Amino acid sequence: MSDPRTPAGPAAADAPATGGSHAAADALGKDDGPVPSPFAGLGAAVDRAIAQGLAKVTGSALGPYQVAIVRIGFALTWLLFLLREFPHRSELYGPDSPWSFDLAKRLITGNHAFTALIWSDSRGWFELVYAVAIVSSAMLLVGWRTRTASVLFMIGVLSLQNRSVFMGDGGDNVVHLMAIYLVFTRCGQVWSVDRRLADRAAAKAGARAAADPEISADLAPARTGSDPLGVGLWVLLAAGLVLATSMGKLSTEWKVALWAGLLLQALWWAVRRYAPGEPRSVLDIMANVIHNGAMLVIVVEVCLIYSTAGWYKIQGSRWEDGTALYYPLHLDDFTPWPSLSHALAGNSLMVMLITYGTVIVQVAFPFTLFNRKVKNVLLGAMMLEHASIAIVLGLPIFSLAMIAADSVFLPTNFLRWLGQQVARLLHLSPGPRETAEIPGSRQAGDDAPAGGTPTAEPVTDLA
Repeated sequence: MSDPRTPAGPAAADAPATGGSHAAADALGKDDGPVPSPFAGLGAAVDRAIAQGLAKVTGSALGPYQVAIVRIGFALTWLLFLLREFPHRSELYGPDSPWSFDLAKRLITGNHAFTALIWSDSRGWFELVYAVAIVSSAMLLVGWRTRTASVLFMIGVLSLQNRSVFMGDGGDNVVHLMAIYLVFTRCGQVWSVDRRLADRAAAKAGARAAADPEISADLAPARTGSDPLGVGLWVLLAAGLVLATSMGKLSTEWKVALWAGLLLQALWWAVRRYAPGEPRSVLDIMANVIHNGAMLVIVVEVCLIYSTAGWYKIQGSRWEDGTALYYPLHLDDFTPWPSLSHALAGNSLMVMLITYGTVIVQVAFPFTLFNRKVKNVLLGAMMLEHASIAIVLGLPIFSLAMIAADSVFLPTNFLRWLGQQVARLLHLSPGPRETAEIPGSRQAGDDAPAGGTPTAEPVTDLA
């Protein structure tokens, strides 16, 4: 007896053929069903990525620990150089320099570089500029009045280096560039005296608000407080700029740049004092964008330094045959430890490995930024190489400058761990915000903390 569910007759015979025809049609792609576009949702994903990127760039100052270590590194490098050359300062950059005042003035007239040392050829003026360079380096090193210190640091570096252009080397060039870039960064948000003063003021304001809830409403007018020292420093800088402009000491480019910076600083101070709401937020966003742009420039600059150095080395015959390291190890100017240099030069295998390794690391490093593990390995190799150059070839200032530049690529977790170790060594208690999270842009001088309680504006120079 046949199953009533089984089709019978011609229809049964046609069933396999019909199923086969559908399978063949599917195989040939002749199915008329709707096929989703592979680009569906691509526009929304791009819009979402752009929105997230803009929010990150405008909402926070990226790399606060990286820019802090760069600030400390270059301030320390320049300060050590100024102190080391203090007995010879006049022969290097002052009235006794072989590059005379008239020659320097003629050069500056042609290239429009900035140096305050051509404003006067008196020894007193030179000593004042040199002293300002030392003091500003120390201020930037500890992060006190960071914004003011960064401007004075740039003025000191440019004034001395552009006065005698033949006294520098590769390390001086890096310090020269980074002194300009640091002016545009918010480099005092961590590891600075300004940071600790800000946290201390916030803690005191929070304690006062907790003790007397009615006082919180009165804190807003007193938030900015008085800062006679900070105002006095900027008034002094403004007076100097007015005097230099009236005497025709500045080129057009530097006149516009310095006046624009001074007016922006005045606007920042006025907004913080009298309009801490939406205008402050707008300026904060602008400061974040400028900071992040400067950080990108620093990263690109370091990559260009290594890539160009590596590619130029490839074109040299001594680098091609692996003997380039041998020759400086026999120069008296680069052998502070003759026995060490001669022992290294006598090992041909070591000379070849270091020569080829230097080229490989310098050429490859910019391409490893997309792989964190490989980048960290090469970064450690480059820092070790510069430390070896400082010892073997006797170039400590150059090596310190390059290590400071390399520090922009150090991982954040490592830098935070390093900061904790240094604080423990110096018996310093870490700031409350540093232990909690990486500070964003508004954490350097918020109008209100996360809890909503207004805080006292710290009397600092935080960017």
